[in-house]
Amino acid sequence: MTAKDEPAEPAAEPTAESPAEPTAESAAKSAAKPSKAGPDGLMDDLADEPAPESPRRRRRWRRVLVVTVVMLFSLVLLVAGGLYVISDRLADNVVRIPSVFAPLDPAERPTKPPGPAGQAETFLLAGSDSLADDPTTGTDGEGVSLMPGAQRSDVIMLARVNAARTAAVVVSIPRDSWVAVPGHGMAKVNAAYSYGGPTLMVRTVEALTNVRVDHFATIDFAGFRAMVDAVGGIDVTVAERTAFGEIVFEPGHNHLDGRRALAYVRQREGLPAGDLSRVQRQQNALRAFLAKAVSGGLLRNPVRLYDLLDAVTRSVGVDDTLGNADLRTLAFGMRHLRPGTVTFLTSPVAGLGREGKQSVVHLDKGRARRLWNAFDHDRIQDYLRGNAGDVLGGNPP
Repeated sequence: MTAKDEPAEPAAEPTAESPAEPTAESAAKSAAKPSKAGPDGLMDDLADEPAPESPRRRRRWRRVLVVTVVMLFSLVLLVAGGLYVISDRLADNVVRIPSVFAPLDPAERPTKPPGPAGQAETFLLAGSDSLADDPTTGTDGEGVSLMPGAQRSDVIMLARVNAARTAAVVVSIPRDSWVAVPGHGMAKVNAAYSYGGPTLMVRTVEALTNVRVDHFATIDFAGFRAMVDAVGGIDVTVAERTAFGEIVFEPGHNHLDGRRALAYVRQREGLPAGDLSRVQRQQNALRAFLAKAVSGGLLRNPVRLYDLLDAVTRSVGVDDTLGNADLRTLAFGMRHLRPGTVTFLTSPVAGLGREGKQSVVHLDKGRARRLWNAFDHDRIQDYLRGNAGDVLGGNPP
């Protein structure tokens, strides 16, 4: 559904219960810069919800799954030689988001499971739905992006890499999911990002899933566009002809450059399940990006590989607990992770509905409890034996 169907909610202003983080705010303000519309008008076409009034930008989208950055760092370590020099230069591109976890009370957070499952790494990946044609993430980003009240999160995923670093699971949480937001009652899950920035988003997702989040990462849509172009575009299969503004997707194979890929992940009008179909497209685009990044001879071409890694690292941000040495350690540990070992799912949905004037997604609480328990204990295959429909299929809408 787009703004033509239903007025978009304005981003909520911060309240006394959700003060802005001084360090995050000051860091963002110091880099403030006016935004500008894209010359091709695509960003206007993509604005299916008006951008909230407030400082201007935000940082990120799912840092395309720390798995991506980390996996690509790994490839640099293995393929390009110059191990520390190159990885340090690239890691320095990645902006650190200050004080995401510091305000959280450890006693109120979920505990990690015992045994090997407790050694897994869980990342909360978020992308704002404020639309700018310039990067607002990484070293190329110059926007006020993480200030509470500045934006809502359009993409929300939990990504977990197992203790052996050989497999990962990525679960999308529909942005319109109607959930409890600590200190604010019931609201759409993406409102947490607006009310209290990354910290409240972490609290909300942990309360929803009972899974402890280890790291937070984001990327913006302009960054996604640049990354797709850096790999030479991505390939997706579309079930039926759809159009998003002037961009048309034909049935069957579609090769997408960054601009068309951006439209692909933003469209929801005209898709069979609206926002839920868009979630499938977002996961499919991520899967296609990962596949392209590790294929086509790119890894054997040091110049192209470095250009890709440079584009990725300039487009993303991670919480400040991940220093360069941590990224290198994580990268080396995940050197055996490949696209075929990443499972994509969507949090179980009971149905669509309305809360007042808002169109919302009601989650299936019973199935969700089983999913998150399996996710947290590295038993996702047990869950899938009875819920195979939750897995991303080969050809989303």
